[in-house]
Amino acid sequence: MTDSPALRKLERQVRRRLDVRMAGRRVWESLPAIIQIVSAVAAAYSIAHYGLGHAVPILAVTVTINSLGFTRDARPRRVVETVIGILLGVALSDGLSLMLGKGLWQLVVVLLVVFVIGRALRSNPAFALAAATPSALVVILPIPEGGPFGRTVDAAIGGAVALLATALIPRDPQRAATRDRRILFSAIDQSMQSIIDCLSNADTGAGELALSRLRTTQPLVDAWTTSLDSAIAVSRISPWLRPRLPELHRDARVLTAADLTARHLRSVARRVEFLVRDGVPRPALAELMTQIATGIRLLNEELDDPQLAGASRSLVGDLARRLDPAGVMPDAHVTDAALVLMLRPLTVDLLAGSGMPIDEARELLPEL
Repeated sequence: MTDSPALRKLERQVRRRLDVRMAGRRVWESLPAIIQIVSAVAAAYSIAHYGLGHAVPILAVTVTINSLGFTRDARPRRVVETVIGILLGVALSDGLSLMLGKGLWQLVVVLLVVFVIGRALRSNPAFALAAATPSALVVILPIPEGGPFGRTVDAAIGGAVALLATALIPRDPQRAATRDRRILFSAIDQSMQSIIDCLSNADTGAGELALSRLRTTQPLVDAWTTSLDSAIAVSRISPWLRPRLPELHRDARVLTAADLTARHLRSVARRVEFLVRDGVPRPALAELMTQIATGIRLLNEELDDPQLAGASRSLVGDLARRLDPAGVMPDAHVTDAALVLMLRPLTVDLLAGSGMPIDEARELLPEL
């Protein structure tokens, strides 16, 4: 008990250090977005204030910030939708304020109209919210010297600058996609190790752990899909990032393979956990799963190290040629043979992910 205050103090120190590290990591990861937003805001303000003489171009600034934001989804389409929503809200608010005047009930009417139209036009709630926020500002703030629709012009400037910033001052969308890819492959690799342990030691707990881990992979697949789609969309319109498109399309091919692999492995994990309930280790099946785990790991590592190109295809291709239950496990029970058969479509998907045409991958499998 005498050490408890010291332990609590140490725990607090560790937590503070972790909090500082996490804060630093968040800032570092957000730095490209910060630079992009601040640069775009400066440009929008300069155009509206110095170029057009608008004294307080608040909507040029707010529209730029809201259109870009810190969202993971930096696709130009999302930026365009946000800009359209904001312009719709500002234009409606300007028009209604001109007819109805300003005040509490006018604010209520404007927001009701903007929300109803926003929800009717788009299923995404963010569209209506993007329209409502600036429309409220238009009703609350006094009419500028240039007339009511000067704020609509400011909003259009902010939206146009946000779109230009997406193309000309892009963030590094590939970094987020790479991080999401590594997280997904790490989860798959851990699941594979649990499956191998289950088969090697007849450990039902390891099989249950593998299945539990694999059930969590779908959100990871979705996260990588979002970040990769964003990277591809931004690279298409950015002259600086367009040379990366071949790499990103290659990553998209691997994403499809990883998604299918995770789905296959859920079925494999269920089968494996059922098989080992008899308490009998299955080293031959464990060896097959070890080779597949290595192939999956290489498929991921090839994207980071070009010198490994083709390593996954070579290893998985050799394995696919041997996936005949009669050849791998001549005296195996029918349930064990069924697991070998389950690995055949899995290897085809991995080979397709490595760039092999799917028909060619199927031809590698031995006839049954």
